[in-house]
Amino acid sequence: MGKSKEISQDLRKNIVDLHKSGSSLGTISKCLKVPHSSVQTIVRKYKHHGNMQQSYRSGRRRVLSPRDERTLVRKVQINPRTTAKDRVKMLEETGTKVSISTVKRVLYRHNLKGHSARKKPLLQNRHKKARLRFATAHGDKDHTFWRNFLWSDETNIELFGHNDHRYVCRKKGKACKPKNTIPTGKHGGGSIMLWGCFAAGGTGALQKIDGIMRNENDVDILKQHLKTSVRKLKLGRKWVFQMDNDPKHTSKVVAKWV
Repeated sequence: MGKSKEISQDLRKNIVDLHKSGSSLGTISKCLKVPHSSVQTIVRKYKHHGNMQQSYRSGRRRVLSPRDERTLVRKVQINPRTTAKDRVKMLEETGTKVSISTVKRVLYRHNLKGHSARKKPLLQNRHKKARLRFATAHGDKDHTFWRNFLWSDETNIELFGHNDHRYVCRKKGKACKPKNTIPTGKHGGGSIMLWGCFAAGGTGALQKIDGIMRNENDVDILKQHLKTSVRKLKLGRKWVFQMDNDPKHTSKVVAKWV
């Protein structure tokens, strides 16, 4: 059987006030829509003890005080990447010994749950402002507007070392906050660089890049894969090629060819 709902202090006061005014237990039960047995218990307790406070219930006391819980939640929100073991050690340093499951239950009550950290590009403020301007200028376009756009970019895939899986403790809907993500870059050892393109209708060519991506490499890739990808994706005669503002894409050599 499920746990019954607690009767609020205001409702208990109303029951006692009606009883003092001469109303019967049955009338109070129907009027306030409270079970007859509950009304009887509250009235009896008032007669014997002179108050309407809920009785102290037996059971194990919580290990963490409300203040400890607030401190724990605040520190997790400041640094969501701390592990459960780190949080336990943090509490032990203050003289409070708790288990990992206790810490998880406290955070769960505050809607802080473990999630896989999303990997997002490491952006400077100028990059963020440029992306915001682009999104603002094109936010009202419907899906038909983007059908003839061909997008391209490079990505660095780690073969070992830094492509690990990390967790963060966050609330729902906060996945893309900077402190809940793992910044990624396009350069590093033990990895391969790939160039690719795609459109609304599917993916285009994928090219492995040997060494460092330079202006000449960019032109060679575009000569080899751009038009073939356009034909494959059936973009027609009028199409738009979209690249980011990386210096190698905005160089005179590439701009002249495009």
